[in-house]
Amino acid sequence: MRKTPKKRIAKTGTLYELKCSWLKKPAVNAAFDALELEFAVAAVVIAARAKAGLSQEALAARMGTQQSYIARLESGCELPAMKTLARVAEATGTKPQFKFVAG
Repeated sequence: MRKTPKKRIAKTGTLYELKCSWLKKPAVNAAFDALELEFAVAAVVIAARAKAGLSQEALAARMGTQQSYIARLESGCELPAMKTLARVAEATGTKPQFKFVAG
């Protein structure tokens, strides 16, 4: 059986530097901007869980869901419903606060 050669990965510096180089591309920058809300919600969920000292698995158990769902919320891949955010708040001992700001 033929072996596939391993690909070399060039060292590009920090993850931040890599992100900055990608964001110089208009298509990548537009896609990143389109996901701003998902990333903001993910950051809030992660912060609430961390402040409560919970693992993803523990938060999922308190919410009556699976750890994989919490992982998807925290990755920014899903934009949760308001009821889900309320369940996150209850499970982490926090209160949701929503507001609109000028953009």
